[in-house]
Amino acid sequence: MTAPDVNTAVLEFLKTRRSAAWNALTQPAPNPQELHELLEIAARVPDHGILVPWRFIVLQGKALKRLSEMVLERGTALNIPDEKRRKVAMMFDHAPMIVAVILTPKPSDISPEWEQRLTTGAVCMSLLNGAQAAGWGANWLTGWIAQDRKFMEQGLGLSADESVSGFVHLGTCKSEPNDRVRPDVDAITTWVDM
Repeated sequence: MTAPDVNTAVLEFLKTRRSAAWNALTQPAPNPQELHELLEIAARVPDHGILVPWRFIVLQGKALKRLSEMVLERGTALNIPDEKRRKVAMMFDHAPMIVAVILTPKPSDISPEWEQRLTTGAVCMSLLNGAQAAGWGANWLTGWIAQDRKFMEQGLGLSADESVSGFVHLGTCKSEPNDRVRPDVDAITTWVDM
């Protein structure tokens, strides 16, 4: 039996990857060509039935300011506590660039919506990993605003059947990301051999 070819650099990257804090990201963000490459990487995920149940909305500049203001308005309308409302508004206002990854479920006999949702989550993770591997700071966020239909439809232009799977913040990381406690893999793993 031949030993598998090991890509040590990729394995080391995956073992040590850390998300940048959203407030540690600054300009510059990826340019259109760099972002296109990252989106191609993000789209290389398992997709049962080749449905492509996702799309991307690239948010930058005035769009981020507009959405920040809408977050404050929606937070007030939904009685979101002031601190949470302002924090999410700052996440939009402060961001160099955000890629909203949108679940666009497709009718399918072989891939139910829950599976399409998982695929779209894989897109978010691939975008995060691709951006970090390319040297960018990145963070995948959602929060209460990702559940608000009015924000999704009026702010982002989503149709009634679409939803936000993640807001992936991209930019230059101005400080080294902190590590955090990781799960004890032995404690959460069951081996079954019969």
